[in-house]
Amino acid sequence: MFVEQRTYTFKAGMVPQFMALYEKEGLAIQKTILGNMVAYFTSEFGTLNQTVHLWQYQSFEDRAARRAALAANEQWQAFFAKVAPMLISQESKILQPASFSPIK
Repeated sequence: MFVEQRTYTFKAGMVPQFMALYEKEGLAIQKTILGNMVAYFTSEFGTLNQTVHLWQYQSFEDRAARRAALAANEQWQAFFAKVAPMLISQESKILQPASFSPIK
């Protein structure tokens, strides 16, 4: 098991618009296909105009299959076409839990 941390940096002032659109259109699609959302955050200090979300997967194969299914989903493609102009960058990290972590 591992957690993927995805950080998206948006153009200045676009996070509220993105979050409203994501909650209305994108959230249900991702939760259905990707499965276990651990957390979803927006930045308040440090680097601003970011969202950070964590998704738990059972294996790299599980993640690859779920991400491929999301990318192939027509509703997701339509949603992402609306979001892409708001984005500056995307970053993904794979986080392995420590042996004593509450998330295993």
